[in-house]
Amino acid sequence: MVFNIRDSGKRRIKTDFTRVKKVENMWIPMSDGAKLSACMWIPVDAEENPVPTILEYLPYRKNDFTAIRDSVRHLYFAGHGYASIRVDIRGAGDSDGILLDEYLKQEQDDALDVLSWLTNQPWCTGLVGMIGKSWGGFNGLQVAARNHPALKTIITLCSTDDRYADDVHYRGGNLLASDMLWWASTMFAYNARPQDPKVVGESWKGNWLDRLENTPPFVEEWVRHQRRDDYWKHGSICEDYSDIQIPVFAVSGWQDGYTDSVFRLLEHLPKDSKGLIGPWAHEYPEVATPEPAIGFLQEALRWYDHWLKGIDTGIMDEPKLISYIQKSELPAVSYDERPGKWVADPAWPSPHVKGQNWWLSDGGITTDIPKGSGEKILIPSVQEHGFYSGVFCPFGQPGDLPADQRLENGKAVVFTSEPLKESLELLGHPVFHAVLSANQEDALLSVRLMDKAPSGESTLISWGMLNLTHRNSHEYPEKLGPGKKYQIKVKLDSLGQEIPAGHRLEVALSPTYWPSAWPSPKPVDLTLYMGESTCMELPIRIPQPEDKDCGHFHAPETAQVMEREVIRKEERIREVIHNPINGVWTLSDFSDEGERRLPSNGVQYGSKNKNTWTIKENDPLSAHVRCEWELTLGRKNWKTRLETVSEMWSDETKFYLVNTLTAYEAGEKVFNKTWKSKINRDHV
Repeated sequence: MVFNIRDSGKRRIKTDFTRVKKVENMWIPMSDGAKLSACMWIPVDAEENPVPTILEYLPYRKNDFTAIRDSVRHLYFAGHGYASIRVDIRGAGDSDGILLDEYLKQEQDDALDVLSWLTNQPWCTGLVGMIGKSWGGFNGLQVAARNHPALKTIITLCSTDDRYADDVHYRGGNLLASDMLWWASTMFAYNARPQDPKVVGESWKGNWLDRLENTPPFVEEWVRHQRRDDYWKHGSICEDYSDIQIPVFAVSGWQDGYTDSVFRLLEHLPKDSKGLIGPWAHEYPEVATPEPAIGFLQEALRWYDHWLKGIDTGIMDEPKLISYIQKSELPAVSYDERPGKWVADPAWPSPHVKGQNWWLSDGGITTDIPKGSGEKILIPSVQEHGFYSGVFCPFGQPGDLPADQRLENGKAVVFTSEPLKESLELLGHPVFHAVLSANQEDALLSVRLMDKAPSGESTLISWGMLNLTHRNSHEYPEKLGPGKKYQIKVKLDSLGQEIPAGHRLEVALSPTYWPSAWPSPKPVDLTLYMGESTCMELPIRIPQPEDKDCGHFHAPETAQVMEREVIRKEERIREVIHNPINGVWTLSDFSDEGERRLPSNGVQYGSKNKNTWTIKENDPLSAHVRCEWELTLGRKNWKTRLETVSEMWSDETKFYLVNTLTAYEAGEKVFNKTWKSKINRDHV
């Protein structure tokens, strides 16, 4: 198969994928005697003509779960003259060991062993780059901070530099009820899958039972650390950005849960680092939704060719940040496409972006500075506020995005501007500043920013929340003095958004946001004080002439996709249910991710996931989360099934966690265990 690909450097590249071989399984020895399982795509003549290496390092099982996407991306890089290697981390897939938690030092140490092993291979030039999305993007940053001499650059997608403030565990010091247990339940099920007997032999069964017995529910450790302590500082490269001495290409999308880190990385990392933000969900940009997808593999190739082969591809002559300003759209829970434009900024913070204050007063929001102060507004608790907020980190599935915010606005206090006389372009972080007080020692504030169309629809464009006991520090929270005034600041999620003339801005405030934030122990009333210190600061970007010269990406290119047989199609059902008799609200989210068979190795795998969040009106202690998984894995004469149930609830002083795992082989139960824990609430 031969593809002709034009890169942005205007070179015509001829790529022959028939000159690539795949090594299905190879073992990489660790310094402690363990071994990691890997597969590799490499030019057939690499031993005679050594090539640089691209490493992807993940816990997501190369032989089944990511096999299809791996077959495209790694073949592509190998076809362009790289050894492209995909490694399962310790405790995952066919690799030795048990995965005890996210991003442990052991994971980083093993990566350094992998890098050293690569440099000693006859087919490797000794120059290595890493690439990864989500977990692979996280550990790419973490490994870069360890400064192995072979690692010359990384591409990190959909990742974070701050494990406490900007991940699926806590947001603004609030426990992220929508995602903490869900993600922990996901890894609880994923980690329980067995090694492949076709790869490891008869030892698979004993190793499987060992994993089932000894892999912990991660959520227990996460809930034990409710403030920003050493547990979260580990692996958070924001603790000392200077640890990273190599150039980083940071990529994300406006629908992703990890967009904010791109701005921080560009501000603090080496000057040769670059950023790219499109309209996308949590996915690689060549396959992401909503459109426009781009030829990201070509962009990655230009980056690696520059840093690993010394080829002038022109990428370093381009702007430091290329981002996408989305045009206004009516609210929808899914978009196939987001019209907009690409813009260029030479640095971040950008000289083209300036803060503009919009003050809150008497139900309105205006750029006029208020005269005097003294007006105050009561903001009461409505526990069911937040059900239509969408998911924290969309993957591009139907139903992921926020619905029309008119469904939420009656449960919050809303401030609305007059119709805009001129359009605005926003790029960066809105920041909400306020003077307020609370009637309880523990309280939170949620803030929503919306684009209100002339026809009335309200589209959520950014949001943020703050645990008010964390107003001064995530590490050292302080109880509130009931009735005492505090000046606070809430940094909302970053955005790239046009607000057209004739539209209105809306700001909604509430002391609840379920299921995003775990509720405060008692119902809370906030009091907001109007004046010069209570405003929404918007990042206004001034369009630049050079904007028209950026973003000329080519259409997505891929290599041949691995053959697979669809056994069961995907299905998604997401619904909000209100029982007005007992006042209970329920969000039910069912996702059948389908079942597939890979003819290349005979593996058949599938998964189903149901998550349920419930709360009763006026009762914050009724909050309850339940996450269920069913995973199947096997082939003709080898069949396994896993079922997990994870639950979480609280009273005024404690969180309660129950995790149950059941495993079956050939339909017969071989394992069952329940983990129970109760953990003190700590200013949450």
